[in-house]
Amino acid sequence: MRQAEGQYVNPHLILESGQVKPGEVAWRSPSNIALVKYWGKHGRQLPRNPSVSFTLQHAHTETRLHYRPKEESSPEITLDFFFEGAPKPGFADRIRQYFESLKAIFPFLPQLEFSIYSKNAFPHSAGIASSASAMSALALCLCSLEEKLFDAKKERSEFLRKASYTSRLGSGSVCRSLYCGAVVWGKTIEVEGSSDEFALPLEDVHPDFLSFRDDILLVSTSEKAVSSSAGHALMDSNPYAEARYADAQRNLQELVWALRQGELEAFGRIVESEALTLHGLMFSSRPPYLLLEPNTITSIQKIQAFRKETRLPLYFSLDAGPNLHLLYPDAYQKRIKSFIQDQLAPLCSDGQYLSDEIGEGPVAL
Repeated sequence: MRQAEGQYVNPHLILESGQVKPGEVAWRSPSNIALVKYWGKHGRQLPRNPSVSFTLQHAHTETRLHYRPKEESSPEITLDFFFEGAPKPGFADRIRQYFESLKAIFPFLPQLEFSIYSKNAFPHSAGIASSASAMSALALCLCSLEEKLFDAKKERSEFLRKASYTSRLGSGSVCRSLYCGAVVWGKTIEVEGSSDEFALPLEDVHPDFLSFRDDILLVSTSEKAVSSSAGHALMDSNPYAEARYADAQRNLQELVWALRQGELEAFGRIVESEALTLHGLMFSSRPPYLLLEPNTITSIQKIQAFRKETRLPLYFSLDAGPNLHLLYPDAYQKRIKSFIQDQLAPLCSDGQYLSDEIGEGPVAL
């Protein structure tokens, strides 16, 4: 058993029969955009390289966890899941498997029945990691439920670390959504106490970066041809994998320096290189695959030309899909928004783009 998991295993978290009344816990949790990408994993959702992200503000999921004691004892997890008011049995199965995997940490889970209600503040297939916001909100609900049922209040830092660890077991990059601002996940000498098992906030970030905007161009709203899970698995046979992991370590060190020093140009160079490298790894997978769209490339060229002409600090990032995240300081919002609306929005599906910003982290509801 890994050290962190051993730390969180607690066989004493068993409910006394008849002592539990029905209730609810609820959290709103954001998505995040990786700046240095995590691509390739081992073990149970452990990263091959450290990553750093910005937490978003408006792209969030609200999750309400209703619980009640079971009428008859059984070892199975019992739950229903509703998204935007409609039952989603497929995702309910995924959550059921997730809860099953957490029995050592939350052994009271089989003693309860759950109804989970979730909704997003952003459209499906928007180029935003919905698993990050959804699973982090769910992990926060579980940690709050433990505190509520067992009157076991934790320090906020300890609470968030456990929630980060627990969320990672459901989906890797989820663990970065538990904190505000810039967040690091993965062991690195740049951040004291960093770990592959949970994320931590990056301290001493220059104020210029804390006012950053993130406008998301919806180049395509179609479902991806290759899922992120499948993409991670293909890294096991990628001929450039080891070189990539070493490069990510170097990029993270440089990016952390840039974030702390307020070096916008260095930030942009690394972030754009990371975005294109991610898709280069897809090109070199076995089999190779392509998630970019023609308008993704056209948008990148327009962004580069605009930056060269105006010398404004507008940079792009990409997740595992065709939709671009546009990152820039709030001070330049007026001129950059005009460029987005005139030149980039027409390249988006139905002219759609989403406006977001660096966020303040999860909120209990």
